[in-house]
Amino acid sequence: MHIGFVGTGTMGTPIAACLIAAGHQLLVYDQRPEATAALVAEGAERVSCGFFAARDSEVMFTSLPGPAEFEAAMLEPQTGILAGLQPGTVHVDLTTNAPTTVARIAEALRARDVELIDAPVSGRPPNMTVMVGASEAGFARCKPLFEAIAANVFHVGPSGAGAAAKLVTQYLGYTGLIAAIEGMLIAAKAGIDLDILARIVPVSAGQSRAFERAIPGILNRSFTAGGTLDVVAKDIALACDLARDVGAPATLGALASDAYRRAQAQGWGQEGTPVVARVLEAMAGAELRSTS
Repeated sequence: MHIGFVGTGTMGTPIAACLIAAGHQLLVYDQRPEATAALVAEGAERVSCGFFAARDSEVMFTSLPGPAEFEAAMLEPQTGILAGLQPGTVHVDLTTNAPTTVARIAEALRARDVELIDAPVSGRPPNMTVMVGASEAGFARCKPLFEAIAANVFHVGPSGAGAAAKLVTQYLGYTGLIAAIEGMLIAAKAGIDLDILARIVPVSAGQSRAFERAIPGILNRSFTAGGTLDVVAKDIALACDLARDVGAPATLGALASDAYRRAQAQGWGQEGTPVVARVLEAMAGAELRSTS
């Protein structure tokens, strides 16, 4: 199958590589030409803009930082993807996106007889999870492609449902991280050995994936785990926007979003997400540090 792929960054490159490995022919584009070099070496063809990637493809993929970048890539009049998409093709967006943006672009694509499938991902290929918002026919058409890039493929519902599901998972994971850090700070202020507590939590009621992934990197002060803080701050803000749009409470999310934004204001946006602990440590007047 001829596939267009725009956005060959940290996530896009390994995903596109999986599609090449599955035997598909890819046309790739990124604003940074050097970002496509690894895929070209694997057999992809580099094109000069999204328009050409879309024009000559049966299925078009985008993997971009967020809603603003996705909308810009789609709607640029001369070089954008929308202008190049051919009737009867499908566009698959892997971006962690806003459902309102998905709905707006999907309407524009329908006018060209193109279906927009929102399929945000979690994890790393090929062991990812993909959450798909699509018609039954659209999902069936693209399911083999999803199975080439992800171990877990879920058809969540119609267009927009995939984006909403991804934001909910981000909300759960990264509000949970703030709770984990606050719990450890309570322990620190109460004089509990943090290394012992870090062994207790995974086998107690406090167990969580957020704790197990992030707390070791906080205790050793490396602050590594997951993506960058900028990405998480964007996702939590989008999740809180979704909550307001649908009339659901997001009290904990608003507090978590404030903590991430404070960390961004300190210039830590490109560091690992657990660096947000430094904001909460300053509030508590305590530091989470291993003594072993």
